[in-house]
Amino acid sequence: MEYTVKSGNPEKQRIGCVVIPVYASRKLSTSARIIDKVSNGYISNLVRRGEIEGDLGNILLLHNVENTLCDRILLIGCGKEKNIDAQTFYKINHTMVETLQTSGATEIASYLTEISVKRKDISWKVQHSIEAINETLYHFNQLKSEKSETRRPLRKFIFSVNGRGQLMQGEQAVRRGMAISTGINLAKDLGNMPGNICTPDYLAKQATKLATQHNKLETSILEEKDMEKLGMGALLSVSKGSREAGKMIIMQYAAGKKSQAPVVFVGKGVTFDSGGISLKPGAGMDEMKFDMCGAASVIGVISACAELQLPVNIIGIIPTVENMPDGIASRPGDVVTSMSGQTIEILNTDAEGRLILCDALTYAEKFEPDVVIDIATLTGACIVALGAHPAGLLSNHNPLVNDLLSAGQNSGDRCWQLPLWEDYQDQLKSNFADMANIGGKGAGTITAACFLSRFTKKYHWAHLDIAGVAWKSGSHKGATGRPVGLLTQYILDRCKDC
Repeated sequence: MEYTVKSGNPEKQRIGCVVIPVYASRKLSTSARIIDKVSNGYISNLVRRGEIEGDLGNILLLHNVENTLCDRILLIGCGKEKNIDAQTFYKINHTMVETLQTSGATEIASYLTEISVKRKDISWKVQHSIEAINETLYHFNQLKSEKSETRRPLRKFIFSVNGRGQLMQGEQAVRRGMAISTGINLAKDLGNMPGNICTPDYLAKQATKLATQHNKLETSILEEKDMEKLGMGALLSVSKGSREAGKMIIMQYAAGKKSQAPVVFVGKGVTFDSGGISLKPGAGMDEMKFDMCGAASVIGVISACAELQLPVNIIGIIPTVENMPDGIASRPGDVVTSMSGQTIEILNTDAEGRLILCDALTYAEKFEPDVVIDIATLTGACIVALGAHPAGLLSNHNPLVNDLLSAGQNSGDRCWQLPLWEDYQDQLKSNFADMANIGGKGAGTITAACFLSRFTKKYHWAHLDIAGVAWKSGSHKGATGRPVGLLTQYILDRCKDC
């Protein structure tokens, strides 16, 4: 898809389709009034007759409108003008793309960028238009023998800006939108791959391949023998039940000053989670291929940052394993020793994500990080608490919490803070080890983060539980690519101070 920005009146666009917003209560937007004036009241007559009310989701496709140079004009209802927020803006762009895919138009001039979105500027609107368009157009058909193709696919979008003074700002937004969309789609592709293809070795090869595409990115792999030498007994206790060897993927993007302490992202990479000896129910187990979406998001974020050549230092650490019920798999009641030297009683082998993350979090200390953020599909309890809208956020550092909450609001990829109080730590007590790997029935998301917090005392750390947002079930089953948008926005915000 080609994206660009341009200034100019809608009636002068010689193009396949011009997209114009209309607001609730039949209120015309600025571009709609311009079209109405040159067409001798054609738009206002249609609105007066009730052809389009302007409610959110309304559409009306017009052909060969008088005194315009475009082939079509698509009117899109946007709801009440004062109520349009980031989520509404996304829905409006989604409606646009869904309609245009069957319209026959291939080149589009969008005037949706004139919509007033609360506290958002033209740069935000261009960037997020691209993200919404790519989200709507995304299809995973790599493994289908017959790939469905649109007869006349969309191939170019031009976004309207107010005058030449906004062109450079708009062009920069196009770069950001395209890079972030590429990172999101990469995370989706990795998440959607089945477990028999997307193994720990496959993930390692994809991370290595990405490094060949960017000069300032290097990828290295720790094999099981390397992890044994480092004492990563928690991680290895999970991988030993599978014939697929575990890996520790280290991605180093170094574009900042050498003195700049890096941001470290740690992504949970369980490429298939059977639950181990604590076997999961069969229904829906196919979705456990998505248990590596934390890892996928780390690769996606680094891809976006490298594409944008952001002047920062980022480390991506991805512990990746399969969790399988082999004869030598960990049993409930086993005690293992983590890289930190702390011992863990495994009461439930299906609480394996925290076992691989704890060793990765200890390993992160060697990079002397500014902050560490781990991303994991960690607990079903997070879905119960927050549903499918925000990711759960827990942290030992309030400024980091504020930065992530702000990035979530700005990107539309939101998170919500849960408490990390000392009171919850008692639930992890064990009679036989330093801690248990589960904390009982109550507050499962919080006690999982409490477990991880015991390995993060030497740096500022945040945990994102993405169990509710990493993929969708049902007829729209598939990876979402979240929270690539949130984390890339977090890095972009940091770059303002670089």
